[in-house]
Amino acid sequence: MTDWRTSCFWHNPAPKSVQAAVLCTLAYADLFDYPLTAAEIHRYLVGVKVDLPTVDGLLNNGRTPECLVRSGAYFALSGREGIVDIRGERAQAAAELWPVAVRYGEVIARLPFVRMAAVTGALAVDNAEPNDDIDYLLVTAPDRLWLCRAMIIHFVVKPAARRGITLCPNYLLSERALARFEHDLFTAHEIVQMVPLSGHDMYQRICRLNRWAARFLPNAYGQPRCIDGNRLPGRAWIHKTEPILQSPAGGWLERWEMKRKIDRFDRQCQGDTEASFSGDWCKGHFESHGQLVREALFRRLETLAWDSQ
Repeated sequence: MTDWRTSCFWHNPAPKSVQAAVLCTLAYADLFDYPLTAAEIHRYLVGVKVDLPTVDGLLNNGRTPECLVRSGAYFALSGREGIVDIRGERAQAAAELWPVAVRYGEVIARLPFVRMAAVTGALAVDNAEPNDDIDYLLVTAPDRLWLCRAMIIHFVVKPAARRGITLCPNYLLSERALARFEHDLFTAHEIVQMVPLSGHDMYQRICRLNRWAARFLPNAYGQPRCIDGNRLPGRAWIHKTEPILQSPAGGWLERWEMKRKIDRFDRQCQGDTEASFSGDWCKGHFESHGQLVREALFRRLETLAWDSQ
């Protein structure tokens, strides 16, 4: 059996067959209690570009591994059929959160210097718990990322919190840093699963600059999910506001806020963390979620009778 901890699978997926890719795809989704339909297995198939009929034929010809089971329209690892009910419950919770996420995403998109607002995390794939946090990835204009973040926190996040809504704009990138993503399976999922609410042209720029993600998820790359009502809000008044904040005084505020927050976040970081901060990015991932997923996936694959070599 492959030693997944020492293999290059996380950074360079190369399953030996479509069957092996299906197993890995389901193992990854299982970490999030998320069974998949045949179409979703095809969309998130790890490391292999094939058409849907090929995947559908494999799943329905009786030659799937014994460690996979089917429950209705969903496939899961054997013994994990119960997550089908979990997915249904979370889908209902997500349906209630989406209008909130879209509404606040559009408010964020109207603020000065915001160039893209996208929903990420569990909600992006309808796998959210009731009253879950709503995660956003945001792209900002250069040299105003921290000023932009301050306005988002003051004018959107805090008012939402007073209404019991938790917004987490935990990843901000300036237009100069659109290629600043880790090259691994977890981040590839984050890129292809994000749902742009505004700035669709910026999302396409991210895809063009991060073509490496196509090696991981070739059937999903560059094809974001669309949410009914997604639209780029009007920005006429923003064009009048931004020049004021582009002044030397605005530059001073940007540098002051950047130093203040980076000093605070650096003190907050404890041990091994994925959080990172600079003038062009604010990655507030303090819980090392990607690393935890990596270790959990390796353990899961090691329990399955499958050798990637």
